[in-house]
Amino acid sequence: MTQEKSEFLKGTLDMLILKVVALGPIHGYAISQRIQQISRDFFQVHQGSLYPALHRLEDRGWLQAEWKDTDTGREAKFYTLTRRGRKQLEAELLNWERLSDAVALILRTAE
Repeated sequence: MTQEKSEFLKGTLDMLILKVVALGPIHGYAISQRIQQISRDFFQVHQGSLYPALHRLEDRGWLQAEWKDTDTGREAKFYTLTRRGRKQLEAELLNWERLSDAVALILRTAE
């Protein structure tokens, strides 16, 4: 991953994880795969970034985790969004919209 993508991802990773988990219970590896797939390979979330983020979100009460069997029969932690996590996601999405609108205004300014 390039330095620019890495810096960008650091600031948005929590929001991306919350959004993916909001779609339904999912384990860590599948979260990184889904982010990569939906972003058409723009984001590639490595374990060294993903798992600390998942633990942080769980510690904040935004995610809940439960050990279950995967499709391959291996046991993995499956994450679901809590009520507090859903509120946080809504707040993050609103902030993202404000930020992107403000950036777009500046970028559209004629020179």
